[in-house]
Amino acid sequence: MVREALFINQVAILATMHQKERVIAPILDNELGLIVMVPPDFNTDIFGTFTREIKRPGNQIETARLKAEKALEITDGSIAIASEGSFAPHPSLPYIASNREIVIFIDKEQDIEIIGEAFSTETNHSHLVVENVNQALNFAENVGFPEHGLVVMPEELPKDSSDVIKGIITEEKLVEAVNFVLEKSPTGKAHLETDMRAMYNPTRMKNIAKATHNLVKKINTLCPQCSTPGFDITRTIPGLPCELCHMPTALTKAVVYQCQKCDFTQEKLFPNGSKFANPAQCMYCNP
Repeated sequence: MVREALFINQVAILATMHQKERVIAPILDNELGLIVMVPPDFNTDIFGTFTREIKRPGNQIETARLKAEKALEITDGSIAIASEGSFAPHPSLPYIASNREIVIFIDKEQDIEIIGEAFSTETNHSHLVVENVNQALNFAENVGFPEHGLVVMPEELPKDSSDVIKGIITEEKLVEAVNFVLEKSPTGKAHLETDMRAMYNPTRMKNIAKATHNLVKKINTLCPQCSTPGFDITRTIPGLPCELCHMPTALTKAVVYQCQKCDFTQEKLFPNGSKFANPAQCMYCNP
């Protein structure tokens, strides 16, 4: 198969310090034949921390790209993988937290970049300001502790990581950290949040795995004209007709795939498997 000729037994450098290879490496090995290597002492915290003492240098994709490019630079490799996660209120359900994971694949020799992604409401992302240990223990119980780690810090955002206690996975350490921060706090309060680093968050690990599977699917989608991996959707065309009145709706009618090497494009009608929209989605039938 084409993908085997391209990637079997090739080395991919994974830019991580948070054990993401536990979920990414087996998928890339089984599906593509890639050998995943993690560079020693690779510090991804320089590209931003979830605890905000170090800001991310760009948006989610830009930051993942910087990680991958740095991994290639220090290893002199040709293929790199990096992932980046973000957490925010759901765009249409503001009281529900969401997690978007991307996994970027860069192949210098082929000069291609492919991005897999997953969007999920399956996340324990949460935070709380507490005034005592009991409040902290109740919060911990609600967010999947101790399988999921916690972070304790002062109520005001710390300026450096020395004031942030991360990777808390035992009740003893949690009580100790909360008491320590409360004793030092001028307000008598401590800030708790879920540790969103991959090795302390198995729910996030599952979403990274989903994004990796999506990446593999895109890599295995070859351009019909030149067989370059990553023949992917670059544009959506609205106008799916209403089933009742046949007027166009805002729903997707077609998608356009494009090759990033030869620029060949291909339009696919009705990508969601339906030729008509529900009248409830029609601005004429349901204004």
